[in-house]
Amino acid sequence: MSERKAITVLLEQLDRLAPMGYTVGLHIRFATPLIYRSSYPASWVEHYNSHSYYLRDPLVFWGVGVEGTTRWSAIPLPDPFGVMKKAAGHGLNFGAVSSYGPITSRSIVGISRSDREFTDEEMGQLKEVTIQLHIEAKPPSDLTKAQIEALQCLANGDRHAAAAEKLGITESAFKARVQSARIRLEARTASEAIRKAREYRLL
Repeated sequence: MSERKAITVLLEQLDRLAPMGYTVGLHIRFATPLIYRSSYPASWVEHYNSHSYYLRDPLVFWGVGVEGTTRWSAIPLPDPFGVMKKAAGHGLNFGAVSSYGPITSRSIVGISRSDREFTDEEMGQLKEVTIQLHIEAKPPSDLTKAQIEALQCLANGDRHAAAAEKLGITESAFKARVQSARIRLEARTASEAIRKAREYRLL
């Protein structure tokens, strides 16, 4: 199963688990997730983003500071901006959050429902899905400087011969660098390798 198909299947599990939706931030680095998805009500997502609540959200602070799985009601952090109360105003009355991975590449998943707390069994499912999402979305190991230079030349619009001349190598050596980058990124084409490298912030 491909990485993207596996992630789609896991998100479908979250859909079934969370009647009021979910939010997923995978491999958060420098305050930005590599992959972000949300199925919370559009009105709440718009309100949340327009007020930059991610800078004030106790769920985010908990997820960054703690690796584990808990219900929203069990999080002891203060909420001076009333983020949770405002979320409840949009129907997100009950929820849970799960956090997994090293602090340098943390994944955080939140789920919600309007009618009741999540059961222990559902909490276990959330934990497992979070771990699997983190694993499936893991970016490849960093490219070498030579591979990055080769992909950057192509991204800038250079043809193989011109790029090879710019880097002071033969055209065959340039093609070998592109191919090795493509293999490491599990990309079928050079264009896909460039796209993936950008997604993984390697370019």
